[in-house]
Amino acid sequence: MLTIKFDKLGLVPGNKVLDVGAGFGRHVFECARRGADVVALDYAEDEVVQTRAILGAMVDAGEIDIDRFKGVLRGDATKLPFDDGAFDVVITSEVLEHIQDDVAAISEMVRVLKPGGMFAATVPAWLPEKINWMLSKEYHAPISVGGHVRIYSATELKAKLITAGLDPRGTHRAHALHSPYWWLKCAVGPTNNEHPMVAKYRKFLEWDIMTQPTSTKIAEKVLSPVLGKSIVLYGHKPASIS
Repeated sequence: MLTIKFDKLGLVPGNKVLDVGAGFGRHVFECARRGADVVALDYAEDEVVQTRAILGAMVDAGEIDIDRFKGVLRGDATKLPFDDGAFDVVITSEVLEHIQDDVAAISEMVRVLKPGGMFAATVPAWLPEKINWMLSKEYHAPISVGGHVRIYSATELKAKLITAGLDPRGTHRAHALHSPYWWLKCAVGPTNNEHPMVAKYRKFLEWDIMTQPTSTKIAEKVLSPVLGKSIVLYGHKPASIS
């Protein structure tokens, strides 16, 4: 389930890509499939271990070239261990809402992005996220340790990207069909995964991801501008930015 539209990044084989907060690697896998040289970074040790294992399995299965696999490491988004301008593309998906000092994290990501490079960030969209917070205090910080610490508006995130030195290059929403799922989870308790309504909706989402029927593709396209759970912003680093 991809949130970022890679065509908007101008990604070409041989590009160096950093995925900050890669999680279990869904976006970095796609970059590798497209021939990019990928580095995945995450703060959670278990996710780093699993992403490394999956990338290794993809190499063994011949899905990606071993030369594309440049590293999976644990690290802090506010203190990236890379040189200035080390990457052609930097992406971060559903990460900034977890970080107290998001300005420092964005600044670091822009620092390691090459002048002329492209950046993409996804965060929970304001309305679906606001409903989640209203339905459950357990969903977000401080009760949820490591949970979401803020609700972004598109205007706020765009302003922070501009302040960091990026030129905006478009935005869109994604995953409208996932918003009701999270509303259900928050209504019955975010950790109550076995509730019948939650379990049934989860099976529907799994079926949709695996089969991708035309009906849900149309529904997603129509509903995402309003109900999309995630918002994606793209930015370009001008050549004049050091």
